[in-house]
Amino acid sequence: MPQMDEKHEGLNINKKTIVGIMGLLLGVLFLVGLLTQVLPRGQFALDENGSVIAGTYTVEEDYKMPVWKIIAAPVMAFTNSNAVTGLAIIVILVLVGGTFLILDKIGVMKYLMASIVNRFKDHRYLLIAVMVFAGMALSSTAGVLEETLTLVPLAVAISLAMGWDSLVGIGMSFVAVAFGFTAATFNPFNVITVQKLANLPVFSGLWLRLIVFVAVYCTLTGFLILYARKIEKQPRKSPAYETDKGIRDRYLMENCEAVLADQNIKKATHVFVVFLLCVLGGAVASFVLSLIGSKTENELLQTIGSNASLVSMAVFFPVGGLTAGYVSGLRGKRLISAFGAGIKTILPVIPLVIFILAITYVLDAGHIMHTILNWLSTAMQGLSPYVVILLMFAFIALLEFFIGSGTAKAFLIVPLMSILCDLLGLTRQSMVLTFCLADGFTNLLYPTSSLMILAIGMVGVSYKSWLKWTSKLFLMEAVVSVAVMMLCVAIGYQ
Repeated sequence: MPQMDEKHEGLNINKKTIVGIMGLLLGVLFLVGLLTQVLPRGQFALDENGSVIAGTYTVEEDYKMPVWKIIAAPVMAFTNSNAVTGLAIIVILVLVGGTFLILDKIGVMKYLMASIVNRFKDHRYLLIAVMVFAGMALSSTAGVLEETLTLVPLAVAISLAMGWDSLVGIGMSFVAVAFGFTAATFNPFNVITVQKLANLPVFSGLWLRLIVFVAVYCTLTGFLILYARKIEKQPRKSPAYETDKGIRDRYLMENCEAVLADQNIKKATHVFVVFLLCVLGGAVASFVLSLIGSKTENELLQTIGSNASLVSMAVFFPVGGLTAGYVSGLRGKRLISAFGAGIKTILPVIPLVIFILAITYVLDAGHIMHTILNWLSTAMQGLSPYVVILLMFAFIALLEFFIGSGTAKAFLIVPLMSILCDLLGLTRQSMVLTFCLADGFTNLLYPTSSLMILAIGMVGVSYKSWLKWTSKLFLMEAVVSVAVMMLCVAIGYQ
């Protein structure tokens, strides 16, 4: 293997992309700050579980969010309930950055890439189908999302070795996982939480969700295969063509045999894979504990289950990387130095996470989300169920721009929407499926999605180019979603 300059090792965050998205987030922060000053402020009463109680909305005439809090939002964001989540994301980013540089430096990334490429070199498009299925299945069942950030660089390396581009790599990893949320089957954060809030039996209505999974899977896989074929014939058509040139030589199919023959790299990789399986075990444990907690209404088990997956990744992933580095001969100061250098590669994206948290803080502290929710519930009165379900879909998709957490959105809107369903002739099960359809794909759409920003930041694709590349995919999924929602209303989906 040719020796690479150290500055090209680890995650390569494109600063131009980061600066562009930072400007966009500042604009969004200014907009939501303005809304807190011009919209009426109000609140619904909440029950003991923190869910909205219909018919209790009151306007707060005497309250307006102080302008200084809007200005200080990047700091104030760490004083509310989202602070723990924000800090957890930042910690995981730091650990991922440090670990990946070690893995790249000792050749583990290249070995994993070479192993997969060697196995599928004669079945190129089967590789896309398998990876998309694995990503969607993980998130559709266990609710894995943030944890799969670690898969993006490996998937990109595989894609480049196959002669495709970084976007196919993101498609096989992060996009597949996000679409698994859209096609949720047993997802504890979308399905379990929403059905419980809607007073429905947990996992009821599974037959249609399985059909949705197949439809979304076929759509995404077909899109990626057609795009991969296009890039094979016309590489310059890729939005990532220029940025890929800087890293493509690191992942050439011709080098696979040499990498696989290196016993030192092989040994280090096997050690790391053991810890990687522990991360997967954490995801499985998270799902099982969440399921048991939901069935028994044990809040402690639900809390442990919802965090087990992230904790396992935060522990086993960096420990696995450090252990693999030690086994390969990278020890002492060299090992610590490599981990520190990897942390530096991820630092440019941390301000983006902070500004996303700041936007959420302003919306919450400004007391305007309940005002928007009250307006929507009033506007839906007297409409056809077919129109209502489309409006619900549009509202949930729009709400994702401001509230990325599916669980947070569920507690905010599902209790009220459940009552609206009863009043307007729409089944609650239809609302649950609509929530999943609207919540999943929007994780890829908005600049307030920290994970999407990280994924395209690693590749160096601008947000504009990202939207251009995904526009046809979003349109295809919108068609699938509308067809499913119309079917729900037509058959009275229960």
